[in-house]
Amino acid sequence: MTYTPEDVELYRTVLRPHRSLGPTGFRVLMIAVGAASAVASIPFFIVGAWPVVGFFGLDVLLLYLAFRWSYRTARAREELALTHFELSVRKVSHWGEHAEWRFNPSWVRLHREVDEDYGLQRVAIVERQTHLNIGGFLAPEDRAAFARDFGAALSEAKRGPRYT
Repeated sequence: MTYTPEDVELYRTVLRPHRSLGPTGFRVLMIAVGAASAVASIPFFIVGAWPVVGFFGLDVLLLYLAFRWSYRTARAREELALTHFELSVRKVSHWGEHAEWRFNPSWVRLHREVDEDYGLQRVAIVERQTHLNIGGFLAPEDRAAFARDFGAALSEAKRGPRYT
């Protein structure tokens, strides 16, 4: 009798926060906001209220910093790998710090919290007293798709390797 090797992955994914504005869109937005700010500040400069020009520039700077922070937090990720004998979860923060958990798939269950109005709000891997939230930064639709696919793979892992 042979069976599938224990290192055969049933499921592997990397979850990342979604950012709808790419680098090109960011440049276009910043140029447009900077140009609009410059045009709006010209009348204030002409009438001698030149300190207002600095506040227009400050608005552009704060918008730039907010977007840079948003892109920085998008570096966070969650990596999941599932075999018949092990579930590995690795969370990496946007600062680069990471934490890793390993579970036996036979003892793990997938916990879902659904809100009638807003859809799937929380997905957690539960093993005894350990509740590990997964995909908290995903949209409810993406979280539901992940939960469906991961749940199917987890069921496959619980069935065990197939003998041939």
